[in-house]
Amino acid sequence: LQLTINGRPATCFASAVAAQRPSLAEVRSQRNAVFSREQARQRALYPRIEKIEVSMQGPGLDGALLVMNKGMSTPLSCARHLTEHHVTNSALALVDGEPWPLHQPLTHSCSLTLLTFKDNDPTLVNEAYWRSCAALLGQVLETAFKDDYTVELLSTREVPVLSGAFCCDVVLDPQLDSWTPSEESLRSLTRGAQQLIHQDLAWEPLEVAPSVALEAFSHSRCKQEEVEQKASQNPKGTVMLYRCGDHVLLSGGPLVARTGLCSQYEVTALHSLGQGSWGLHRRAQGLSLPLQLQAHHTVWRKLRQRAEKLVRTANVLQSNKNMFEKRTANVSVF
Repeated sequence: LQLTINGRPATCFASAVAAQRPSLAEVRSQRNAVFSREQARQRALYPRIEKIEVSMQGPGLDGALLVMNKGMSTPLSCARHLTEHHVTNSALALVDGEPWPLHQPLTHSCSLTLLTFKDNDPTLVNEAYWRSCAALLGQVLETAFKDDYTVELLSTREVPVLSGAFCCDVVLDPQLDSWTPSEESLRSLTRGAQQLIHQDLAWEPLEVAPSVALEAFSHSRCKQEEVEQKASQNPKGTVMLYRCGDHVLLSGGPLVARTGLCSQYEVTALHSLGQGSWGLHRRAQGLSLPLQLQAHHTVWRKLRQRAEKLVRTANVLQSNKNMFEKRTANVSVF
């Protein structure tokens, strides 16, 4: 992915401090190492195979009982014991009525419902999908400028699907404060997202103690504050990490199973929000529909026009002092 600034490749504008900080590859490698180490530690908590009973719920499945492996089997493992339809169309799960990522191991006997985009009430799946699309956008933004500029991903905003666009707030290197992205820049970001979608990468979940997440994000003071905030808001005191390829991220809620569930996907805007706690805050926005739901190009064009407009969230950052304060804002709806 190659963006341009004033007609020249962004890589031509190397920052003098770039050589003094860890490269993005080094940062990602460190985060992956922490993730893999903790994942292995958690798996080692189940040294011997223990069986659990999983009661399947859903159309044509009520009463079906699967015997699975505790701490190893996931909702996706259960789907593989059913049909190819369940494997390819399931995006999220309910375990004893609670949202559960498809790749998260089951730790006790439970009831399990596999959720799809075409359920009678797809609210939970739609919310997870919008959150996942924002995570994908953040992954693209982080690598868009390679090592020449710093890219700090801010806390992901929980934006209703009816707002018309998913969002990812970001602070770019101060050298880019005067940069206004062109249509070609947005198309480059879109192509980067489509490449990840084509790879059909899993979003691997990992629930961890704050100390683990703080170590993973030791190079980001912004992310460390986000870890502390999310841990304080969780009754269990834990935070949820996800890994997609070599990208490790924090999430305030469950993501769908894989990038390949995205179909139509477009980055529509990069708005300036003004100066904030970490520099010039920008809001990247996009629009997407999942694989099972397609829109005619005329409908897509109208949706895209709406997705270009700035989405105002309930906690827009105003200053250093109120970075995480919740504010009320009007959100447009269909």
